[in-house]
Amino acid sequence: MKFFSTNRSATQVGFEEAVVNSLPADNGLYFPEEIPVLSQQIINKLKGASLASVGCEIMRPFVEGTFSQHQLKQIVEEVFSFDIPLVQVEEGIQSLELFHGPTYAFKDVGARFLARCLGQFSRRSDKEVTILVATSGDTGGAVANGFLGVEGVNVIILYPSGKVSDLQEKQLTTLGGNITALEVAGDFDACQALVKQAFLDKELNQTLSLTSANSINIARWMPQSIYFAKMALELSDPSALIAVPSGNYGNITAGMLAKRMGFPLGHFLACSNANDVVPRYLESCEFDPRPTIATYANAMDVSKPSNFPRMLELYHHSFDDLIADVDGFNLSDEEILRTIKACKASTDYLCDPHGAIGYAGLKEKLKVGQQGVFLETAHPVKFAPTMAQALGEELEIPAFANDLMKKEKTARSVSSSFDEFKAYLMAK
Repeated sequence: MKFFSTNRSATQVGFEEAVVNSLPADNGLYFPEEIPVLSQQIINKLKGASLASVGCEIMRPFVEGTFSQHQLKQIVEEVFSFDIPLVQVEEGIQSLELFHGPTYAFKDVGARFLARCLGQFSRRSDKEVTILVATSGDTGGAVANGFLGVEGVNVIILYPSGKVSDLQEKQLTTLGGNITALEVAGDFDACQALVKQAFLDKELNQTLSLTSANSINIARWMPQSIYFAKMALELSDPSALIAVPSGNYGNITAGMLAKRMGFPLGHFLACSNANDVVPRYLESCEFDPRPTIATYANAMDVSKPSNFPRMLELYHHSFDDLIADVDGFNLSDEEILRTIKACKASTDYLCDPHGAIGYAGLKEKLKVGQQGVFLETAHPVKFAPTMAQALGEELEIPAFANDLMKKEKTARSVSSSFDEFKAYLMAK
């Protein structure tokens, strides 16, 4: 399988080169030259299969020629060492709980897959790899955990100062070893801009072997389609409305990829906070980014989502085809708090601020008799102050969070200047 750039002026590459390079030279995103459609016979055989078995079937055509069937099976089985349950919240509404991995967020799936891919690649050569990753919340912790101790790989995480939760910050600043955290004076978009500039800087790339662990990397993005496919096989309603909290749009486009491969997924609902550039696009066909707004759903505080070109590519740049398959929805901070409280009061289910937006979207958009699923993307305790504000009481803090909060933060403060960032990288 070859991968082309969404900007269409870079050379097509194989899976390994796409993963290691992360971004094409023309600043597009890598995208598979073909999306295979699985036969109904194969899909029927996967009903009741494990996440790992579904994952092997999905990823096999994309990694063919890079990994053997045995290597792929080993990678996927290591990734899915935890469950992703579909939980009944109320009649007609279920939650896909993506927070049962080691860092209690959905990013664990892609980060663990990418880490194992790069681990395999590093064993084939003696070249050290430097991973750059920008995070608006959960990506940093998942990447840090996934790559900790991986030989031949150094990880540099950029996060916006004061704009991630205390628990999220501890997850990415307390590991040490081959993990370095940079606290950037700016928002997530500033962090992401530094990473993208680094990949396009010729001098840096001649000095360092750079790659990314953001969802711009195909090995972070594509494996997320696995849990959408598994969910599709468990749902009794193929027309179910799938509400996906969306910031950088890697997660929802992974669901769209699973649907394109033949899995019976219904309509998508792109659920955002006040940073609603895509919901507005779905209404007007105009992509109009605005300054990023800090919200309670901080992992979605993104005004220029990186994966938007992949969304367009999946629908062949046809606006009509896109809006036939996805609607937009957004929720204010005040409504997030009310939704968390109302859901807990009526169902005894605890939504985190991101899941709350998905739940609210279903409550507004579901048709009579239609099933709905919202993605619960992170453990509520990661947003303890917001949860306490919504519920009027403190959450019971699990042991993992208590232990983590006692650890000492180690991070280097930097500006959003690329020259400063480049000088730091060149000196490492």
